[in-house]
Amino acid sequence: MTPLEKQLTLKKTHDFASAKEPELAVVLIHGIASDSTTFTNALKYLEGLKSLQKVRFITFDLLGAGKSLKDDRLNYDYKDQLRALHQAIQKLRLDIPLVLVGHSLGTFIVTKYADVYKKSVKKLVLVSPPIYTEKDLDNPAFEAGIKVFKDAVSLKNRKILAEKAFNNSMEKIVLNRKNYQVLAELKTPTVLIYGNMDQFIASYNIPKILKANPEYLTAIKTEGRHGVSRDKYTKLVNILEEVLNA
Repeated sequence: MTPLEKQLTLKKTHDFASAKEPELAVVLIHGIASDSTTFTNALKYLEGLKSLQKVRFITFDLLGAGKSLKDDRLNYDYKDQLRALHQAIQKLRLDIPLVLVGHSLGTFIVTKYADVYKKSVKKLVLVSPPIYTEKDLDNPAFEAGIKVFKDAVSLKNRKILAEKAFNNSMEKIVLNRKNYQVLAELKTPTVLIYGNMDQFIASYNIPKILKANPEYLTAIKTEGRHGVSRDKYTKLVNILEEVLNA
């Protein structure tokens, strides 16, 4: 292990629980071209609910984002992000069940984490999961869709398309050809939450993936587009209550 790999961890940006002795930890992982502030509104809502007072809510910035490490020696691939996430979670010294919530790019990272660190995750919640098959990735029309996404991102941050963290995250994680199969074979209870107007997730693949893994995957269709909007994060309440009461 190189010196850089040894220091890989994610910056914790939020850690709150109403109860002195929480019974469930929820770690939220943001998407590409974003940071943990993605969940600001969601956390204000969730942390104000009496039914979730025994939940500890935690957010991290991914490598290359927000307050976490940015270094061009990194590959910003699954290996780097999973190592950093695992070390960050290990530092929490959790002795309570863990739920991972990912948005967009974050859905791939938490899914892969649950696949690698089996038994460590009680439940996954994938918000706006971009589920692409190999057929999608080989389709020229799909490339045009990716360009539309990049153009949308660049409107908010013109420099981001030149950043290694953004480009490698797209190439090595979002467009990874093994993503679909990992989800199809996953053995962790998982809920997919997606908007009916989300143009980035290939929602036509959701029925396929549910059929491929009916024992562990379920889905909730909501109103809205790709962001972590109220129509999505309110759906977390029943999911977390069920884990708490299990």
